[in-house]
Amino acid sequence: MAGRLNDQEVASEMNKMVAFIKQEALEKAREIKVKADEEFNIEKAKIVRQETVAIEAFYEKKKKQAETQRKIAISNHINKNRLRVLQARQQILTELTQAGASQLVQINQDKEKYHALLKDLILQIFYQLMEKNVRLQSRQADADAVKAAAEAAKEVYLKEVGGTLEYTLDDETWLSEKGAGGVVGSSVDGRIKVNNSLEKRLELVSEQMLPDIRILLFGPSPNRRFYN
Repeated sequence: MAGRLNDQEVASEMNKMVAFIKQEALEKAREIKVKADEEFNIEKAKIVRQETVAIEAFYEKKKKQAETQRKIAISNHINKNRLRVLQARQQILTELTQAGASQLVQINQDKEKYHALLKDLILQIFYQLMEKNVRLQSRQADADAVKAAAEAAKEVYLKEVGGTLEYTLDDETWLSEKGAGGVVGSSVDGRIKVNNSLEKRLELVSEQMLPDIRILLFGPSPNRRFYN
């Protein structure tokens, strides 16, 4: 029958078809491999970028933590040194005040100057209390000196203010003999008191002069911008 292929021709055609199919399969496999490689490289690059960002973020966080800890350590060191300086300065001021207190006992050695000082202290008490009756307290050793100074102060007070004024020296409750002297005044009922003992006056003067003393000893503070 015409047109029929013999076995050899069939085999040849089959081989051609197999070769074609194989070639198609190889090309398809290459396409799949190329696409897979591209997707792999894209995914790999994506993962690398993500991990790189994560690592950079991790080390940036560690860097910030280290910087924060460094600043805290520096701040603590500065604060400790500042505290040491403040403590040393306070010790100097305390010693200065104590040295001044030790000099107070010499004030009453000069009777004339001590009399004038007692007069001024008592006169200040009279002015501050503005009472008709005033009670004075002193050391027992200063009793005579206080009476004489009180008379002189009373004379000045009456001349300047007028009215009447009587005072009594408390002979039951004396100031400590260990003290440097001075006078404490109060109203008769004891509700108003003016402490003009020499120790108290030194304390008040020290408080008032403390800013000036600090500047004199340690110089102006670099953090202070305004001065009265």
